Amino acid sequence: MSRTVYGTRFFIEHYYSKDERTLQRTKEEMRGREKYVSAIVIREVYHLTFAREGRESAVLRTALLEKDFKIVKVDAEIAKGSAGFRHKYKLSMAGSMIAATGSHLKAT
Repeated sequence: MSRTVYGTRFFIEHYYSKDERTLQRTKEEMRGREKYVSAIVIREVYHLTFAREGRESAVLRTALLEKDFKIVKVDAEIAKGSAGFRHKYKLSMAGSMIAATGSHLKAT
């Protein structure tokens, strides 16, 4: 089973795409994988859902993520790796944290 770290953009497509094929592809992508998300993704999904749908939806959605995915906390190693990714690839802070999480776990 392959390890996969999912980023915020994946969940934006999964939750908000109006295209049925996109929804089907995101569901298929998650099958048969060891699924991880950075704690940063929990924050971003909560924030986005709260803004679009309200607090109750944000609480429910992130509770499901916490149930279905392994949550990776940001530690010193990930934080330092994030700084390297941010510098080298000019990523956002959240994007660089997610990339560092994947690198730390040797995951896609």
